[in-house]
Amino acid sequence: MVRKTKEEAQETYTALLDAAENVFREKGVTNTTLTDVAVAAGMTRGAIYWHFKDKIDLFKAMCDRAFMPMEALLNEVAAGPGDDPLESLRQMALHMLNLVATDTRQRAVFDILFHHCEKNSALEFFIQENEKRSECLDQVTLIFQEAINKGQLPPETDVWLAMHAYHGYLMGLIHQWLESPEDYDLALHAEAMVDIFLAGLRARPPLIKKPV
Repeated sequence: MVRKTKEEAQETYTALLDAAENVFREKGVTNTTLTDVAVAAGMTRGAIYWHFKDKIDLFKAMCDRAFMPMEALLNEVAAGPGDDPLESLRQMALHMLNLVATDTRQRAVFDILFHHCEKNSALEFFIQENEKRSECLDQVTLIFQEAINKGQLPPETDVWLAMHAYHGYLMGLIHQWLESPEDYDLALHAEAMVDIFLAGLRARPPLIKKPV
């Protein structure tokens, strides 16, 4: 057996992830087999097992590749939100929406997660992702806390609730748009939609409920 070069191995890895995106989107995660992915990539099951231990490992690698740019930006902003944390949150939201609107890979993976992935078919993945999601949301919470420290939000702001509203708003926009992307141009209207949320947040931030 001829040993592959690093470049050839990377090409195979990329081709398998590309094939997985297409097949998962077409057949759904539950109904997709590793053989389906191998055939779509023009390879054997052995090529898949060279890079991935099972379908969940392949699914996770596909998602990690797609979401890496977003996670890198979040890590960068959380490490130093600067003098305008709310503007940092705005730029993160715009970056996410524009990626989904203009990047076919981002759109494909979000579409798979929202519309072609039964949770029980990838339970191990979702357990791992919930841990990663918690870490990301903790970072967003810190940015909201910094907005309080900078005087952009009142001290009694419920940062936990603000974080969940921010995250839920963005995920809801993406989910709804993916169901009928022909309805409107997400990239064109992303700025207005994000500003609607932030204007409401500034005007009526969620406040910590005091015990009665």
